[in-house]
Amino acid sequence: MIYIGTSGYSYKDWVGPFYPEGTPKKEWLEFYARDFRVTELNFSYYRVPTTFTMERLVAKTPEDFVFTIKAHQDMTHNREGNEEVFSEFVFSLKPLIQANKFGCVLAQFPYSFRPDEEGLEYLRFLREQLGDLPVVIEFRRRDWIRDGIFDFLRENDLGFCCVDQPRLKGLIPPIAVATSSIAYVRFHGRNAKKWWQHKEAWERYDYTYTDEELEEWAPKIHKLEEKADKTFVFANNHWEGQAVQTARQLRMLLTSP
Repeated sequence: MIYIGTSGYSYKDWVGPFYPEGTPKKEWLEFYARDFRVTELNFSYYRVPTTFTMERLVAKTPEDFVFTIKAHQDMTHNREGNEEVFSEFVFSLKPLIQANKFGCVLAQFPYSFRPDEEGLEYLRFLREQLGDLPVVIEFRRRDWIRDGIFDFLRENDLGFCCVDQPRLKGLIPPIAVATSSIAYVRFHGRNAKKWWQHKEAWERYDYTYTDEELEEWAPKIHKLEEKADKTFVFANNHWEGQAVQTARQLRMLLTSP
């Protein structure tokens, strides 16, 4: 089963390009859910959600809607003395799990996270802290791309996040690999000029995909679908709603006969 949506939905710059002018922010998710049945929650990277917040998200979405959720930064970037954060994070997921709207946790690590013994040991720790929750790992360094690492992920029931991004030295290439029952793909855009050099974070994700660029991924995603129980595909080129168009393009490519 393929779920297609966007990385986040709560962006002020989507008013006009996607949300009608005057739409209250509290109604954005309900409007979004008319078009898509999955979203990736990114606010959880900056603050651990409360169960109250999660209950509200559940209430605003249809029964078949699904959320994936990004791990808090203390779980991926500040990796010391963080057991309490893990406990709070796991507890916050209860409303999603009880409503059968939880997809998986996305743990996005920084470029500085390396495939050495320390890095592998931390992944084992993360797996232990998250119990039997489905977890997908997004690496940034190309050094992680080797068969031994994929075997390690499979042994620890950790999914691999496939990415489409600029073809720059040291970054993860556009490969399609599934290492757990969850397959995951994120489209970051290919704005190579602004990837490392930008004043505002959104500049990195200011990119409009062509149909031809997305067509490269169609056979890859279908192969992932054959190997996984669930396949999540998210557009993260979010500036001014470009992700919405990318997700719609992908939906047409992946569901057309």
